Amino acid sequence: MADIETDLVVQDLTPQIVVVRLNRPDRLNALTRETVMALNDTLDSIAARDEVRAVILTGTGRGFCSGQDVAAADARNRTAPSGLVERMFWQEQFAGMVARIRAMPQVVIAAVNGPCAGAGMALALAADMRLASRSAKFLNAAVRLGLTAGETGMSYMLPRLIGASRAFEILITGRPVLAEEALAIGLVVSLSDGDTLMNDAEALARQILANSPFATKHTKRIFWENLHAPSFGAALELENRTQILASMTDDYKEATAAFTDRRVPDFKGR
Repeated sequence: MADIETDLVVQDLTPQIVVVRLNRPDRLNALTRETVMALNDTLDSIAARDEVRAVILTGTGRGFCSGQDVAAADARNRTAPSGLVERMFWQEQFAGMVARIRAMPQVVIAAVNGPCAGAGMALALAADMRLASRSAKFLNAAVRLGLTAGETGMSYMLPRLIGASRAFEILITGRPVLAEEALAIGLVVSLSDGDTLMNDAEALARQILANSPFATKHTKRIFWENLHAPSFGAALELENRTQILASMTDDYKEATAAFTDRRVPDFKGR
């Protein structure tokens, strides 16, 4: 897929790795309604591409994503305020971004290259892993704008990533979480210098690609499903069934042969 010079740039880094870049640097990549619709369409398109196994989500310039474009929202509120039905429709479109990321069969890596706020923070949380530059900052300031901090899945995702007590304190105060704290509390897996962040994200993606496609796809599915499994027994049932399915693949046979032969496995995705 060729680069598209719009508010959203999509680039095939390799046949198996796609970079999705929010591209409104003058607005810290704030999300307009049009950008949200474009991102949802893009995520749907990538999810349907069987050859793609990893997605890197990032932003152009010094910011990852500053959330909803507040200036655009203010202009609507002053001139043509949305009614209830229209507001709910767009709320669901914003929430649909994070739902799509979580549901994608591909592993999604957020390369947080600077500030991310509001729905931008939710995009980062929805990713399977987060790498951050040292200038990164995570912020949900909804409570300061007369809105709740429970938006676009954050009240669900954040406590599961860092624990309920710390998550509540962050959401209820609306304070920023800087990069060093994000690393300390497990919100991100590593910090990078600004000029190495994308290389580090690509290296992580390539680590994932070294494993079998079935194994990575279903590890993601099991992990997020079992995070809210009703019981330990239910989690084991899902694991057991999926493990037996994996053991029936050609890639499993190739993996055991490669282990015995002391060579790198050649996975075919079958």
